[in-house]
Amino acid sequence: MKIFPAAHWRPVLALVVLSAIWGYNWIMMKAAVKYAAPFDFAAIRTVLGALSLFIVIALYKRIRWPDHIGQTALLGILQTSGFFGFSMWALEAGGAGKTAALVYTMPFWVLVFAWPLLKERVRGIQWPAIVLAFVGLMFVLAPWQAQSNLSSKLLAVMAGVSWGLSVVVAKALRRKSSLDLLSLTAWQMLFGALPFLVIFALTPSHPIQWEREFIWALFYNVIPANAVAWVLWLYILGRLPAGPASLGLLGAPVIGVLAAWIQLDEQPGVAELWGMVCIALGLLLLSVQGWIRLKFNSRLAVNPE
Repeated sequence: MKIFPAAHWRPVLALVVLSAIWGYNWIMMKAAVKYAAPFDFAAIRTVLGALSLFIVIALYKRIRWPDHIGQTALLGILQTSGFFGFSMWALEAGGAGKTAALVYTMPFWVLVFAWPLLKERVRGIQWPAIVLAFVGLMFVLAPWQAQSNLSSKLLAVMAGVSWGLSVVVAKALRRKSSLDLLSLTAWQMLFGALPFLVIFALTPSHPIQWEREFIWALFYNVIPANAVAWVLWLYILGRLPAGPASLGLLGAPVIGVLAAWIQLDEQPGVAELWGMVCIALGLLLLSVQGWIRLKFNSRLAVNPE
């Protein structure tokens, strides 16, 4: 019995590649902050990333001004300025693995904010998932430990919060009209770059050291982790259901933690390891719930009786 039809192997392979690209990018971003201030790197990376996406759009279609400019700008502030800015700031003093694990608490913040803002109530298996996430957060944050580097961990949590809010804004946008995901991503990234450019221009920082490792980290962030990754994601969403696709992305924080452990010698403590396991289990519960709901809806569509 085959789990996937033959036609699905290419998108599954693309999903594996995408998880590896996004997971390993935490190592690249950690390397970048050795040579540049976090917001300096964020400004350069975001502007070049937006430019690369607009080039991809121009190759396939005509570039158009976004329909809902206010909400698109808000999405950019949350998804690019907030998510990426807090992530880079957290990486300046914190470990890549722990930062990746804490940032990927995003789905739980989506549940929290979607309740009051979108009237989407927390139901069923979502409750134990939220409890697991909270327990995991407490283990990883370890506020009872004097040397727990709490500020860096809180910045990583703020990155996840900002990412979660951006998902709620994106959901609200989808309710208004159908969206071109690639175009929306490019425009929100351009709007999100503006705060970075202001900080870059007004805040004094040490000069960027254009070393080989920094140039490689910048290239990786602009091309594989941005332009290539978004094209892969669109390809995957066009050929796989959203449930399995989201489940596959669970590999990204796992790869981030393992790569940081192997390459940067960031060995998590016992409490942090248990916290990461709790967060991963919570994410797994949410993804499995989405998969089951998708299968159930598909059967209803085929057999409405």
